[in-house]
Amino acid sequence: MHYTTLGRSGAVVSRLSLGTMTFGATTNEADARDQLDLYRERGGTLIETADIYNAGAAETIIGGWLGDLDSASRSRIFLASKGRFPVGVDPRDAGLSRRHLRRALDWSLTRLGVDHIDLYQLHAWDPLTPIDESIDFLNDAVAAGKISYGGLSNFTGWQIATATGLAAGRFPLVSMQPQYNLLVREVEWEIIPASVNAGLGVLPWSPLGGGWLTGKYTKDARPQPETRLGDNPEGDGMEAWNRRSGLDRTWAVVDSLKSIAEHHNVSPSQIALAWLLAQPAVTSVILGSRSVTQLGENMKSIDVVLTPNDLALLNRVSDPVASDYPYGLPGIEQRTRTLA
Repeated sequence: MHYTTLGRSGAVVSRLSLGTMTFGATTNEADARDQLDLYRERGGTLIETADIYNAGAAETIIGGWLGDLDSASRSRIFLASKGRFPVGVDPRDAGLSRRHLRRALDWSLTRLGVDHIDLYQLHAWDPLTPIDESIDFLNDAVAAGKISYGGLSNFTGWQIATATGLAAGRFPLVSMQPQYNLLVREVEWEIIPASVNAGLGVLPWSPLGGGWLTGKYTKDARPQPETRLGDNPEGDGMEAWNRRSGLDRTWAVVDSLKSIAEHHNVSPSQIALAWLLAQPAVTSVILGSRSVTQLGENMKSIDVVLTPNDLALLNRVSDPVASDYPYGLPGIEQRTRTLA
């Protein structure tokens, strides 16, 4: 395993994170514990979860597992959770209000069986709550010793800039968790630059595009229309995905992954993950696996080294091709300035 610091902080985390969205649903408790054991044995430290993952079941499973570890093993785990989405039927049981986040954080602490969460993230923007209220809550949670760091998830560029501006000089806001993979690179236009500018470590979710980047789908064997793409509730169905990215581009990426994987004698999944790990802004890639075998294979990506030619090919075929302004080459050149 390789390690790095998380954003503009001194917290050291592994470059591969374990996502737990399937825990308590398609992954039962026994299999989830096996994944947690394997991840820890191979040097993984960052476990990513959320209060809404299967109505809290994921956090409960993690809490039971943590409770069985000795103190030295537990201290190596960097625990990350999130709050924002509904955890009840009342309209007040959702959002980024101080009231909801206080309750959501306390419930997460209880399910996880801990008195402190290393990274607590705002799961998405809330248009009904002033963002300064949410930032104030994170500041107070740090001061109270309930969390060490605050983070963001699924925020847009201007939302990142607003939130980090309010947090500046008060408490450590250190991470941003976006959907990011070879088929979803539009985040490079605003979200990644905003994160880098603010000193946030980027934690990509859905690194394998809901299975498209594993190479298991072909033109004759595609996902069913109801298939959710991604490792989070925000994932889209196949129809929406195809409308957005275009099938020609998708198959070009998949074919290139297979070709490079064959050359390196690894799986297409490992190549897709290695591409993300090679992106300068990326701190740790969140692996959402449904089995121990799948997790073990995907963790091997940490040792895959792509050549400059590999990266150039993948960058070319996966380019979403922005219009000239503001994100295309003319727009980029217009924003460039030297003294020469």
